[in-house]
Amino acid sequence: MTSTAQAPKSGAGTAHPDHLGHVIFIAAAAAMGGFLFGYDSSVINGAVEAIRDRYDVGSAALAQVIAIALIGCAIGAATAGRIADRIGRIRCMQIAAVLFTISAVGSAVPFALWDLAFWRVVGGFAIGMASVIGPAYIAEVAPPAYRGRLGSFQQAAIVIGIAVSQLVNWGLLNAADGDQRGKLMGLEAWQVMLGVMVVPAVLYGLLSFAIPESPRFLISVGKHERARQILGEVEGKDVDLDARVAEIEGAMKSEHRSSFKDLLGGSFFFKPIVWVGIGLSVFQQFVGINVAFYYSSTLWQSVGVDPTDSFFYSFTTSIINIVGTVIAMIFVDRVGRKPLAIIGSIGMVVGLALEAWAFSYHLVDGKLPAAQGWIALIAAHVFVLFFALSWGVVVWVMLGEMFPNRIRAAALGVAAAAQWIANWAITASFPSLADWNLSVTYVIYTAFAALSIPFVLKFVTETKGKSLEEMG
Repeated sequence: MTSTAQAPKSGAGTAHPDHLGHVIFIAAAAAMGGFLFGYDSSVINGAVEAIRDRYDVGSAALAQVIAIALIGCAIGAATAGRIADRIGRIRCMQIAAVLFTISAVGSAVPFALWDLAFWRVVGGFAIGMASVIGPAYIAEVAPPAYRGRLGSFQQAAIVIGIAVSQLVNWGLLNAADGDQRGKLMGLEAWQVMLGVMVVPAVLYGLLSFAIPESPRFLISVGKHERARQILGEVEGKDVDLDARVAEIEGAMKSEHRSSFKDLLGGSFFFKPIVWVGIGLSVFQQFVGINVAFYYSSTLWQSVGVDPTDSFFYSFTTSIINIVGTVIAMIFVDRVGRKPLAIIGSIGMVVGLALEAWAFSYHLVDGKLPAAQGWIALIAAHVFVLFFALSWGVVVWVMLGEMFPNRIRAAALGVAAAAQWIANWAITASFPSLADWNLSVTYVIYTAFAALSIPFVLKFVTETKGKSLEEMG
């Protein structure tokens, strides 16, 4: 085998695969986990009010059922890396697909509220696994010249999954004559909404049998010949495959496995850079973005919007989310991370403040006054657009770039955990806060959006155009 000294001559950096379509298929198949991530995260939006009515629960208990999936997400994300290192990336995807399928069936036919909560934890665990394995697998399989573009498939798949779930929910509600508890196929409409996830879950599982294992994993378990074959398929025959195998093997041997201890230091327990990562994660969630995807139908119905229309508005919001994500993918390397984050924060402040103002008006015959209703609707779309074109993408890009190599893996794990916890806090608190005072709830989200501006200006360092090694 060629020695690691020859690794730089492998030609990987400028190589183009002979069959780019095959590489795109591999990345798209892996990104189906992202689609399920988005679909499962937001499909509950269509079932919230029906669950409240069927099980006769208050806002606090309802919020726990909705938010409990995030506990599973955190556990799945925390354990996925170790599972994938032991049994492989493909096996990990297949486990996630099975859990997604079981969760969909269980959620569709629960016999009690705690039973529904249990299946949401199972689905959450699968989400957590998919959120880690998809991007890692794509990064390991993608040719270096295409890694950035193929890596963006995961985020694109997430927002498409959100949009499709809202479209399916809207279609099913129409089929049930606008009643979330109306009968469809022998079940209530909301049960069918949750059960439909079986289809993409099974597709994800089938696609996992059609794509190859990660060459990096194969090399780690001594299957060098199979790794060479796959590298030849995805990077092209012009690459020195022996040198590529040696390059990957040498990089794996020289890697420093960061631990929690590496993050400690400074005057506030963690190193300052770790706190910046935690801050980015927390601000991303504390602006209330997941209220738009978990509770938007409930939100619009609470101010007098017809249920069918509320589902349609949830769908249009998810389309705006896709548009904003595409804008971010186009400009994040051109404009820079910090400017995009600040632009997004300013736009979010405007949108959230207008929503807070509109929701401060008293309902007339169970509805907001016409002017305030339209302003609230437009402002909600403005908020989602500015979040998607900035913080939705920028935070994940920066968390992958901002930490020094020596602590990157451990620091990213802590920042991701902070994000799940913040997500849970917002998701679990919204129904009770909304019952108390919907307008003040949005004032709180507006305040966090406003505070994110000086946070970015003072503490966040621009990473555009810098190599990972320049991070320290």
